[in-house]
Amino acid sequence: MSVCNYYISILSFLLALLFGINNVLSKPEEYKTYIVHLDHSQKPSSFLTHETWHQTILKSLSKPVHDKEMLLYSYNHVMNGFSARLTPAQVSKLKKSPAHIAIHEEKIGKLFTTHSPQFMGLRHSSGLWNASSYGEGVIIGMIDSGVWPESESFNEKGMPPIPKRWKGKCQNSTTNPFPCNRKLIGAQVFIKGIQAADESDSPDDSPRDFLGHGTHTSSTAAGNHVPGASQFGYANGVARGIAPGAHVAMYKVSSGGFIAESDVLAAMDQAIADGVDIMSLSLGFDHVPYFQDVIATASLSAIEKGIFVVCAAGNDGAPNTTFNSAPWITTVGAGTLDRSFIATVTLGNDLTLEGQSKFPDRVLVVDTLLYYGKGDFEKSCSDGALNVSEVFGKVVMCDNNGSSTIFEQVRELARVEALAGILIADETLYNIDELEIPSLILPSSSGALIRKYAIEAADDASVKIMRFVLTSFGTKPAPQVAFFSSRGPDPVNPNILKPDIIAPGVEVLAAIPPIVSVEQFGNYDLGSDYAFLSGTSMSAPHVAGVAALLKAVHPEWSPAAIRSALMTTAYTVDNNGTTLTNQFTSLSGTPLDYGAGHINPNKAMDPGLIYDIDWQGYVDFLCGLGYNDTEMKAILRQSKWTCSQEGTDINYPSFVAMFSADSPNVKNFTRVLTNVGDDQSVYQLITETSQGMTIKVEPTTLTFTSKYQKQKFAASVQMNGKAPPVAYGYVKWIDQNNHIVASPVVVLNS
Repeated sequence: MSVCNYYISILSFLLALLFGINNVLSKPEEYKTYIVHLDHSQKPSSFLTHETWHQTILKSLSKPVHDKEMLLYSYNHVMNGFSARLTPAQVSKLKKSPAHIAIHEEKIGKLFTTHSPQFMGLRHSSGLWNASSYGEGVIIGMIDSGVWPESESFNEKGMPPIPKRWKGKCQNSTTNPFPCNRKLIGAQVFIKGIQAADESDSPDDSPRDFLGHGTHTSSTAAGNHVPGASQFGYANGVARGIAPGAHVAMYKVSSGGFIAESDVLAAMDQAIADGVDIMSLSLGFDHVPYFQDVIATASLSAIEKGIFVVCAAGNDGAPNTTFNSAPWITTVGAGTLDRSFIATVTLGNDLTLEGQSKFPDRVLVVDTLLYYGKGDFEKSCSDGALNVSEVFGKVVMCDNNGSSTIFEQVRELARVEALAGILIADETLYNIDELEIPSLILPSSSGALIRKYAIEAADDASVKIMRFVLTSFGTKPAPQVAFFSSRGPDPVNPNILKPDIIAPGVEVLAAIPPIVSVEQFGNYDLGSDYAFLSGTSMSAPHVAGVAALLKAVHPEWSPAAIRSALMTTAYTVDNNGTTLTNQFTSLSGTPLDYGAGHINPNKAMDPGLIYDIDWQGYVDFLCGLGYNDTEMKAILRQSKWTCSQEGTDINYPSFVAMFSADSPNVKNFTRVLTNVGDDQSVYQLITETSQGMTIKVEPTTLTFTSKYQKQKFAASVQMNGKAPPVAYGYVKWIDQNNHIVASPVVVLNS
């Protein structure tokens, strides 16, 4: 290499190195969304609104690159502060402001989805529906994915005028008109945060629901009466929400299944300002302490203003997975209904059998040969096991061979063009509406009868008729705790029993946008105006609806009073007369699975006594958690507060006693009961315990001489000997009118 070429190579290397360094140095910092808590007392009086103050703060940080809009939302009720798009450098600068309290990067969450009024005992002629006029005058705010306003569930027939106190609005779009009425009285959109995070696929900015989730939950809570509703003929009947006389307001925070903290905060902030009575959220974020939990923080603000907040417990299914578990939130798990979807088969020997099916067409299979393979049992209906020449146009029975799922077996039946399938499975199966050909799922006991007939009849074995799209009621056992329903102990604070209660959440029929695919049939997507969905997302609006009914009957009740009435009147025995069981294992559950039990609306209307909690009660609870001043300011939105007790005992309708090897074996509690029943009432104590625990209560009699009178009692829970990891019992107060005020007591032994 010549000297000239050598120096040229060195120069080229240095220039390339310098160019690379310059690129690194000049690369703009990444903008992310942050939630910023501020000290309200630091706002200069020259600013007329919080928003102008917040905008000034952001302008002082630096001009955003490419004129990026920094401020997403300015909050007035749920917290003191705002959400904005910021760089790390701007965050560092903001933390130096004397007004700064706390700041954290926004998290992304999710929606909790995966015949009920009659199942819960609601009747037209008597009880809570009749007493509440179906929830007339109550406004339910849904924080969800939007709503389909043209659904018949949101027609205004029979609805009263919109309450004069209502301050909300119906947000229209120039490209997509959105009609509101006396049923659906408001709809607004809050998706700036999720759009900034690139997790939104909404075709426009209207409140219209393109997922189906929000339409389903809203119609579950308060949908109007719609006769002839069904999903492809299953569960055909009158669809109605739990509170069909209540008004609905939608606050859209999701357009693609995901949610952003800034959007949920903004929606809850607006719902408070608009004047909702009930707030329902079927969504959640990862587990964090209460002062970092945007739903917990915003809910506490709502509770302070008398708004009842109900949230889904989550669909993680395992212990220690409950979401939305702050003690001022009513947290709802999921239970099953006493309804099943079936098909029947009548064999050539006139034996008729019934099994599971959700095939979406009322097909008839008549006078058809029955095929039961004579080959290897282990390969029955597995991939490639059948010959078209043997099974074409026949009904084929597939053994439960363990080597292939029923879905794989049905794909094999479809490949060889079988007319229909008879499949064997002993457990309750899900997604069976995805089976490609008409199929009936039977337990192994029924399968043995068909197998015996097929072998004896040989080539003459036949099916006289198979009938589909049938609905059966009275299924036992019911309710069961849904297999997916999140269970306690609560991962954030195991001293509070969560979920509080369970409500129907499995295969709930409710409205859905007609543009949403409900099922696939061959190569086609099938739509419907009503569809089955499962999840604690479906359970929460049931409780929201019942809360609306109770609010209409007892407008003076606090959110804690409503929750207490729901919990102390819940039931824990199924229609077999046994303790509620796990849907998947059929084993008996505990309050860690179902909380106080399954919701019982008519009983909740007249609970006798309630465990009430005022604002100071929640402040004392937070004080007992040991939060520092910054953390307390973030959740209370106040610069001053008073702690009037030690510890985290709170006047909750349930008890949790946690013990470890080095802790005392006695846990003490204090509770106050308020009489909301007859003026003259005397309540006697009954305790129920299981192995490893003892409950003592003083006094054992509570005498009330007037309504709203309060009486205090003390309870102690003792762990005895080698207690199991989980034990539970009940504290029950019973009066002369047979009011039963029941509270679960859970012992956790580690």
